Amino acid sequence: MVGSDRREFQRLSLAKPILGLLDGQNALILDVGVGGAFIEHYGMSLPGQRHKLLFKWKGEDVEFVAEVARSNVVRTSGPMSVSQSGLRFVQAIGKSENRLQDMMATFVGKILAAQKANAMATDPGDTTLQELGGARRSRARGYITYRLLKNGAWIVQPSSSPVQPQDGFTVASYEDEDELEVLRDTYEAADEEGRRLIRLVGELSARTVKKT
Repeated sequence: MVGSDRREFQRLSLAKPILGLLDGQNALILDVGVGGAFIEHYGMSLPGQRHKLLFKWKGEDVEFVAEVARSNVVRTSGPMSVSQSGLRFVQAIGKSENRLQDMMATFVGKILAAQKANAMATDPGDTTLQELGGARRSRARGYITYRLLKNGAWIVQPSSSPVQPQDGFTVASYEDEDELEVLRDTYEAADEEGRRLIRLVGELSARTVKKT
């Protein structure tokens, strides 16, 4: 994850904010994605300023150097201003990038499993969507883009870009076909929010591709 990657990433809106630390001060993480986060915190920040954002996943630290993309004061709390800021992740500390990807895959997989269960009136179970990118990362080269046409047919194209299309998704080229069939079926049945989450799954997969 590098600061030069300036494109906008999909973010997951959290039903329950995550408590974190921004430069050692309490902050709430409202949205999070592989490329950044949207947080609420005390004080004011200016675009371009850099901070350290820290939170926990499975008892392990997830910490990034992050750059402020935008920030607005939303209210006051006594003498303090409370701001909401959009952050871009610039540098991962330690194994934080892998831990973030694991967290995102877990959250998104559970949401999609619950949506599918609600649609089918069944209990939510395990989903293979969480396994994308898990087993063959060391062999990752290139991408494949899947686009759903209005007639219900899929266009499948090799790609050199991880960009997620609005009518489908892009994944690492090594992903298992059975898992991708599940992803396509889920995409076809999903509403717009569900499809956005599937693009986030694709983004997680695409992040594992080794740059050549």
